[in-house]
Amino acid sequence: MGRIRVDLLAATGMALLAVCFAVLQRPSLSKPADAHDADRVAITAVLQAQQAAWNRGDVDSFLVGYWQSPELTFSGSNGVSRGWDGVLARYKKNYPDRAAMGELAFSDLEFRFLGPGAALVLGKWHLKREMGDIGGVFSLVWQKFPEGWKIVHDHTSTVSFPQPNP
Repeated sequence: MGRIRVDLLAATGMALLAVCFAVLQRPSLSKPADAHDADRVAITAVLQAQQAAWNRGDVDSFLVGYWQSPELTFSGSNGVSRGWDGVLARYKKNYPDRAAMGELAFSDLEFRFLGPGAALVLGKWHLKREMGDIGGVFSLVWQKFPEGWKIVHDHTSTVSFPQPNP
């Protein structure tokens, strides 16, 4: 009887050990790291820096997030602006002072990576201003350069979003 008990305990121990080994060999049940996590963080950091610059009234620093090239494009309700200088001039014309600029907030960011060095980011923007709030949607095409991620094309539209009832 003692021998059967020892064999049973040994078999149970071996089975438990086999289960533990199998569990340890399985991939983690947590979500695996996305290959683009670092890129999302880097692009989000650029957008946060742009938002901070805008909210300081610093259009020049806001434009640091854009590719400083004659090939940069911006599409909006007034057509297409071309080149970094053209996009800067568009911003300065449409937002000549702090009152027009208001306070910028980005939200609802969606990332789609188009390759190792290209991304599409969709989102919403909102300007809180004394003269009246405005907002809309944007789609930004990003390219990764040696100095980091830059916007190479911006398509921004004004959209009226339904306001929540008080």
